[in-house]
Amino acid sequence: MIPKMKKTWRWYGPEDPIPLDYIKQTGAEGIVTALHHIPNGQVWTVDQINKRKNEIENNGLKWNVVESLPVHEDIKTMEGNYLKLIENYKQSMTNLSLCGINTICYNFMPVLDWTRTSLNLKNKDNSFSLEYNFDAIRAFDLYILKRKEAFLEYSKNQIQKAKKYFDQLSQLQRSELTENILSGLPGSEETYSIDLFKKKIKKYKNIDSNKFKDNLINFLNLIIPHAKSNDIMMCIHPDDPPFSIFSLPRVVSNERDLNCIFKEIPDINNGLTFCTGSLGVSKKNDLNLIFNKFAKRIHFIHLRNIISDFDGNFRESNHLEGDVNMFEIVKKIINEQISRVSQNKSNKCIPMRPDHGNKILDDIGKLNINPGYSAIGRLKALAEIRGLELGIVNSIKNET
Repeated sequence: MIPKMKKTWRWYGPEDPIPLDYIKQTGAEGIVTALHHIPNGQVWTVDQINKRKNEIENNGLKWNVVESLPVHEDIKTMEGNYLKLIENYKQSMTNLSLCGINTICYNFMPVLDWTRTSLNLKNKDNSFSLEYNFDAIRAFDLYILKRKEAFLEYSKNQIQKAKKYFDQLSQLQRSELTENILSGLPGSEETYSIDLFKKKIKKYKNIDSNKFKDNLINFLNLIIPHAKSNDIMMCIHPDDPPFSIFSLPRVVSNERDLNCIFKEIPDINNGLTFCTGSLGVSKKNDLNLIFNKFAKRIHFIHLRNIISDFDGNFRESNHLEGDVNMFEIVKKIINEQISRVSQNKSNKCIPMRPDHGNKILDDIGKLNINPGYSAIGRLKALAEIRGLELGIVNSIKNET
């Protein structure tokens, strides 16, 4: 028997406009979620976890993956009461394990979580997608955030293009750009004002990428042994996007970064969320190489596609279109699962979720849709991936 991926769906809890009984109709078998109402750094109690777990199971689904158990900013900078915050983190890990939830996705991005400059880029087919545009980021940095160092960090040509971009924006568009960057996209646990954002950035003034990587390794040295003793698979999510924003350090952006993380802490519990969109944005990243090299420690998968240009700008596309060869990736996943079966691994079926989806059909115009997480766009993505997987599985069967 050829194992198939566990089909999951990201759900943002009771406040999510897409209810669990709708999700059950999509073909998803499991749920990826978190306790978003608990402030970063506080312990997730067994009672709180079980309450959410029971809500999911009462709808015929299973809580397969935690995304995310947020890492507090003081842990990332190793400041203040960070050791106590790490103990709280470990206690939340213990409590999740006691409740039978053993896969935890997290990230180590400074200040901001995933970032986009436009949430409603109109496509040729009249659907809407998310976009990251460097001119927009630089315009915000130079003329809205007004970070003085930025004028020394960008080239003369980049500053001129950013100024032109900024001057063409209406006041409403400037406000929308600010909100898109600072208000927190779905899954982000922090929102910022301009002043607070500046203060947060200043905390990284003396933390370069080398120091920040040391901080990540120190954190992992403290939590991975705990994960191992609690049978938890930790899977770090790559930086999104995989390059520096506002001169903040990035340390989970490429094969070299991942190699360092896994070399320093080689336990299999120290794993990866393989996100085709985040890694695929950089034309320097070879997705096939990265998958092959770290296949054994891929504990969770985000399938997403993008179209990028050589300036680094990108927009999110339909899942079977774009720069990522989804056929090759899904085939690699299936072959890795076959390998795990032959080795009698317990994690032979890797949880996967369709990551993001274009806004299409009558989701267009709805006001309460989480950007990137519309129902119909993800339903289409999941259907496409399921069909692609079935075709690959059947072709393998025929070959054997």
